[in-house]
Amino acid sequence: MTVSREVELQGHIIDSGMMQTCFGIVMDLGGSFSVEEFDIGRHKDEQSYAKLLVTADSEADLQSIVHELHQNGANPADPNDARLEPAPADQVVPTGFYSTTNHPTEIRYEGEWIEVENIEMDCAVVVEDGDDPRAYTKVLNAVEEGDTIVTGEAGIRVSPPERPRDSEGAFGFMQGGVSSERPSETTIANIAEAIEETKAEGGKVLAVCGPALIHSGAREDLARLVREGYVDMISAGNGFAVHDIERDLYGTSLGMDTESLDHPRKGHKHHIYTISEVIREGGIEEAVESGTIESGVMYECVDNDRPFVLAGSIRDDGPLPDTITDAVEAQNAIREQAHEADMVLMLSTLLHSVAVGNCLPSTTRVVCVDINPATVTQLLDRGSAQAVGMVTDIGTFVPILAEKVLDD
Repeated sequence: MTVSREVELQGHIIDSGMMQTCFGIVMDLGGSFSVEEFDIGRHKDEQSYAKLLVTADSEADLQSIVHELHQNGANPADPNDARLEPAPADQVVPTGFYSTTNHPTEIRYEGEWIEVENIEMDCAVVVEDGDDPRAYTKVLNAVEEGDTIVTGEAGIRVSPPERPRDSEGAFGFMQGGVSSERPSETTIANIAEAIEETKAEGGKVLAVCGPALIHSGAREDLARLVREGYVDMISAGNGFAVHDIERDLYGTSLGMDTESLDHPRKGHKHHIYTISEVIREGGIEEAVESGTIESGVMYECVDNDRPFVLAGSIRDDGPLPDTITDAVEAQNAIREQAHEADMVLMLSTLLHSVAVGNCLPSTTRVVCVDINPATVTQLLDRGSAQAVGMVTDIGTFVPILAEKVLDD
């Protein structure tokens, strides 16, 4: 005895590879399918439609197949309303709750589709009833007893970003993937154009920065981008801010002169001296206002009112007074900042890139740059499939990017 279910695919399902992916999922999980309807878009701007009858040997097998299809944009042909259950306690979700992807998502409630607000991966969906019902995501530690939580797979529609055959405009090159070539001025020029287009549309650019950016000598160029308003927000760790300020106070980054590459006598103490000076002032803003800090990325953030989030870790020296040491509080600050971003530059930092990437919807444009290919591929593997990756030296990338944005 077999069981079956109809699912639908709609959009640029051929050019994007969605149809091939869904066929592969069914076969890999031991099911079979037949194509009941197939309407092919005849022009580049026309969408296609397919209806599949998916068959499996048992209901459990079928559920597994439908779940994977659902994650890739195949939705039930005749959806029911989403199943809702109350949270039994604070930070406790019902068994079998729906765990979100980072793709645009809708839930069916009382016969109507409702867009899920603030979509990000690995969250629960909460539904609020009323004259204007709404659905939104909550991380598990924010769930409160009695929250109405979506469970199961029914009544949920996921729409992965499509990759049509022709993509025009500055963002046309941003179709995902990783380049391990040498720094490509053409690709960097495209990224510069994408930043300019984002700003022209009133969007915000978030830079996620690692300490290597300071070590490699790209500090002044990133500071220019912040000063001129092409980078609106900074997300980093304690180390990035310390080395940036150390460069201003002592001319070194982690004890090394970033211009001569020499290690001055007692240079290894500069980072801890830097932390001490900022603590003495009361924080980064106070140190800028007093004239103690006179240049750099953090200086430009304060001087030009660009918000920054410094998330701490167990490795931090000090840390600086501005560093958020509570992990949950830091996550919430990163999440709030990420939700404001329209484009994100992830610059040579694995852990921060993954942390921010987890908070982003798949519709946010992302560029990840690192000398280590594993950083870029891990970000994509974690679910940020919309990211464009460049495997190159951050000390080369940022100056060229600043030149393209500010000087061309």
